[in-house]
Amino acid sequence: MNRNLRWFEAVADCEQRGEPYVLVTVVGVTGSVPREPSSKMVITGEHTWDTIGGGHLEYLVTARAREQLAASRFETVLEHFPLGASLGQCCGGSVSVLLEGQPGSDAQLVVFGAGHVAQALMAIMGQLPWQVTLVDSRAEVFPADLAPNIRALHSDDPVGDAPVLCRGRHVLILTHNHQLDYDLCRALLDAGDAASIGLIGSQTKADRFRQRLAHRGYSAEQIAGIRCPVGRSDVPGKRPMEVAVSISAELLSFGTSSQSRGPRRGVSWPQLRDLMKHEPETPQQPVETK
Repeated sequence: MNRNLRWFEAVADCEQRGEPYVLVTVVGVTGSVPREPSSKMVITGEHTWDTIGGGHLEYLVTARAREQLAASRFETVLEHFPLGASLGQCCGGSVSVLLEGQPGSDAQLVVFGAGHVAQALMAIMGQLPWQVTLVDSRAEVFPADLAPNIRALHSDDPVGDAPVLCRGRHVLILTHNHQLDYDLCRALLDAGDAASIGLIGSQTKADRFRQRLAHRGYSAEQIAGIRCPVGRSDVPGKRPMEVAVSISAELLSFGTSSQSRGPRRGVSWPQLRDLMKHEPETPQQPVETK
């Protein structure tokens, strides 16, 4: 992670990686202040980028932002800070800041196989708020320009790694080897805790795999948990990008927990009205901001 990013670069980076963050903007000032209106910074649970002036003001704003993140309160909040003795600053002015919480995404996907379809799919997933792990035993097939939210994992034993790697995650099996596909299916069904399993292939392949799995003693319910052919049937085409579009559309239809957190309300009109009121030029007593 680059610690030298400007605030707008940090926003883009957090969005691509799906990391929750708070965008802080100075929206109003009176008197002598360390930074002017529209100054911004970005705050995550561990890092900050850019500055709204430093000092105890920035320390308090960072603490407030991290309280929001820790409580998963992705809301828009106005805070007002008189720069007096209570903040250890003697500027004599005051600063109003807007904190905009962004939830990022905890949707996670593991893709086995880095062939043509997977590479086309990575071009799409790199633009979406998913955390993706691309797994292959062939180090030379990984694309060189993967997006920040995609991790390439070279594994000499993808079947052995699958149970731990895929726990609670959506899984796509897109390898070049039918036997490897089958072994991955068995490993994931044995583990039983993947969020979903999609397998690339024709209807003939799907029927054959179902028969083999049933012969191995897997239940009809377990076998039905494997989507094959993977992707939406109403998205036609067999080119790698067409198949990738079909698969990504199916993944998006699942939704994510960050999408199901409910509507986020912005700043209320009374808050905006109070902020827009003209403040007297005489110094005010520090007030609590809780």
